[in-house]
Amino acid sequence: MIRKTVAGVVEATEGVKDNMTFMLGGFGLCGIPENAIAALVKKNIKGLTCISNNAGVDDFGLGLLLQQKQIKKMISSYVGENEEFERQMLSGELDVELIPQGTLAERCRAAQGGFPAFYTPAGYGTEVAEGKETREFNGKMYILESAFKADFAFVKAWKGDEAGNLIFKGTARNFNPCMCGAAKITVAEVEELVPAGSLNPDHIHIPGIFVQRIFQGEKYEKRIEQRTVQKKG
Repeated sequence: MIRKTVAGVVEATEGVKDNMTFMLGGFGLCGIPENAIAALVKKNIKGLTCISNNAGVDDFGLGLLLQQKQIKKMISSYVGENEEFERQMLSGELDVELIPQGTLAERCRAAQGGFPAFYTPAGYGTEVAEGKETREFNGKMYILESAFKADFAFVKAWKGDEAGNLIFKGTARNFNPCMCGAAKITVAEVEELVPAGSLNPDHIHIPGIFVQRIFQGEKYEKRIEQRTVQKKG
């Protein structure tokens, strides 16, 4: 059986270079590839285009890459929790493409499935549709959206095996699955790595064919983006 395991995050991120395009899974701070992001910060590569639902917070997640000004363009859906992101965008230091959340997911999924483009009604009649082909289907207007093209996809799963099969847990099963196989190389970090054949096939969310490298991550902080608690009394 093919083994996709690598020794750790250093080997998993071999080949990353300046000016590449990366996909990074997660929703808010849930299910983000913490180890991979930390490794990218240490490598100090520049001019990155990052495709992610959000841009982390100022001192965590993709916010760490923004602090070091390693990202030149963010392609995202929600970016409201990062003051440094806002500053760079308003100053013109950062190129930003905002995309409806469903469209962002489908552009990942289209790349995963090998489809070059698809039609969606989301964004028709708004700035999202500017410069894009439109077409009517059954009396409704649609926008032609293209699949993403990325060099690496960095995802995080709860459990995986040596063949690259992945299981996601809870809210972490968000953008991670649709980014697997949507780039030239998919790197999966997991909380628990088990021998091939150990996982129940009925429980696997992503088969190993979509993953090129897998490793067991370390020291997950799993920070909460917005902690809301009930007041006493």
